[in-house]
Amino acid sequence: MSVINQNSIQAKGEYFERINGGEWMKSSNLVTDEGLSHILNTAFGSTPKPQGYYVALFGAAAAPQGNWTAQNFATTASEIVSMSEGYEGATRPKWTPENTSTNSIDSLKTAAKFVIKTDSTLTVQGAALLTSATKGGTDGVLVSAIKFNAPRVFQNGDTYELGYRISLTV
Repeated sequence: MSVINQNSIQAKGEYFERINGGEWMKSSNLVTDEGLSHILNTAFGSTPKPQGYYVALFGAAAAPQGNWTAQNFATTASEIVSMSEGYEGATRPKWTPENTSTNSIDSLKTAAKFVIKTDSTLTVQGAALLTSATKGGTDGVLVSAIKFNAPRVFQNGDTYELGYRISLTV
């Protein structure tokens, strides 16, 4: 006689954001099909761990789909890549999580920081977590993406912090 376990593992991602040191806001996101495969292949398969994970901002009003990949992300989501009408830095900010002894890992203590550069305003519709530091790059893996419930509108000099948490639950 065999016993069937009806529990299932679920992956859940959440972005934590704040503007200019204000209160943290939390939003759930989509862990992509490519991201789930990456997690499995890196943890249990033979895929080596990437050098890092990086946070990107995008301007399209498109809702992320499970079939989004790093290869189509920059174009599909209109990734914000400009340093004059976007944010400081030649690369995407690094996601730096702390080790965990729970079912979640996050970067809340070391959130990615974006210093906004714009002549007027910058509208951000969403964010993503990728394995490539290259702004607008198509290499690597798109782990997760989120379209915010409402656009974020920034002024020149605003500091936008994004932390990310991924949890596995039964």
